Amino acid sequence: MEHTILSGDSRNSSSAPSVPIGRPLLAALILFFCVTFSALASAQTFDFGDVARQAQKLAKQDFKETSVKLPRELQSLTYDQFRDIRFKPEKALWRDAKLPFEAMFFHQGFFFDRPVRISEVRADGVHDIQFSPDQFDYGKNAPPKDSDGLGFSGFRIHYPINTGKYKDEVAVFLGASYFRAVGKDQLYGLSARGLAVDTALASGEEFPRFVRFWLVRPNPQARELTIYALLDSPRVTGAYRFVIVPGAETIADVKARIFLRKDVGKLGIAPLTSMYFFGADKRPPYEDFRPQVHDSDGLSIQSGSSEWIWRPLQNPPRLLVTSFTLDSLAGFGLMQRGRDFSTYQDLESRYEKRPSAWVEPKSAWGRGRVELVQIPTPDETNDNIVAYWIPDKAPVPLQPFDLDYRIRWQKDKETKPPLAWVAQTRRGHAYIRQPDNSINFIIDFEGPALQRLTADDAVEAAVTADDNGEIASADVHRNDVTKGYRISLRVKPKDAKKPVELRAALRDKQQTLSETWSYVLSP
Repeated sequence: MEHTILSGDSRNSSSAPSVPIGRPLLAALILFFCVTFSALASAQTFDFGDVARQAQKLAKQDFKETSVKLPRELQSLTYDQFRDIRFKPEKALWRDAKLPFEAMFFHQGFFFDRPVRISEVRADGVHDIQFSPDQFDYGKNAPPKDSDGLGFSGFRIHYPINTGKYKDEVAVFLGASYFRAVGKDQLYGLSARGLAVDTALASGEEFPRFVRFWLVRPNPQARELTIYALLDSPRVTGAYRFVIVPGAETIADVKARIFLRKDVGKLGIAPLTSMYFFGADKRPPYEDFRPQVHDSDGLSIQSGSSEWIWRPLQNPPRLLVTSFTLDSLAGFGLMQRGRDFSTYQDLESRYEKRPSAWVEPKSAWGRGRVELVQIPTPDETNDNIVAYWIPDKAPVPLQPFDLDYRIRWQKDKETKPPLAWVAQTRRGHAYIRQPDNSINFIIDFEGPALQRLTADDAVEAAVTADDNGEIASADVHRNDVTKGYRISLRVKPKDAKKPVELRAALRDKQQTLSETWSYVLSP
């Protein structure tokens, strides 16, 4: 939608200053006030409310699928061929103006075959950013012979976070409602999404799409960038505002207003998507030189009552869906706690540099649950982990449902419990003289609360299992290497065809010292 901005009213016959002003100075003042008024008018004329009205109007209409008519040259691109089509940096949005942020765009092709409309919000209004094949270097691919109807499939944002000499890629919006970000000295890993609809239900998942974006032109001193987005799918529409603040940890402040066209089975709020192939708890079915392979190694949850829970991720033998019901939520995230190169030994993927993503509600979300979906994967090319919040009170169709939250993309100073946390989980068969079906877990805890303890302090393990599990032993050992503590836990499943749910934490005589380790032993 185009917005016309009226220029400032230069009629000043009744308010002319009593002190004479030269014509050049008067002209400069008029120009200054016109530009200032125009910028203010733009900010007031196009904002989140504009996008929300479009989303509300869209929700009252039947869903219309975007038609896809790709030229033959783009219909069967492989992943490597798609990556070989690169936007020319010299044509980046805002490069000529030497602004602190720049935007570059993605071509259609591969999985990203649907175009998205992208506009720039400037002081003089809203302007569509036009697609042209001249903006791209096609590498070894043949440029399309007919570019009519082609558009962008997404975009990426650049800003200097590692050095002042170069604008790093700090965020990308590409595919459905997916977006990713990185902070200083980080590499892309897990993704966030606008919404998750009916994830892991037998009826099949619905993937809402961002069908339009508006990029707000930053000022020359800007340290944050505002992006608006319109979301659409068969049963959901939505308006989004993203304020991206790059830095040591890059922050995405998200404001959303959701409208349901009709009821959905499961609405996942602030979904995070990641990959977990294998780790210290379980090796892959074939030999691999790497000790661990994953973008995230655990789900962290902080309840509104300040209880902390850690669920180590798994590559389960079959679909595994679990949840944590809470009266209120302070935050949750898919975290990558292993930060040593030796943990992964992968010079190409550098998993130790993959960010954690922590979600913080900026308003009360009420009662609900954090749901974790873990899907079997045969390799590391598939994102098989999803986590999101499901409110107990579902939105009413055609009524606005507002969300306000922050996502922190972290590495060096990650969100952790204040006392102590799980550093690693290791698993294997219990080594006893008469082997049985018991499983041995080694759970290492670290943190300031444990470093203050001495060898004389009494620390014990608070361990529980559900009805299908028997705790054979639970011993606590001081770890002089890490200055933490280790729980050695031996568990016997009563029925090997059923899962066992386990919980463990450290405590002394006065208090609980650590977050709660929560684990599902799959059948």
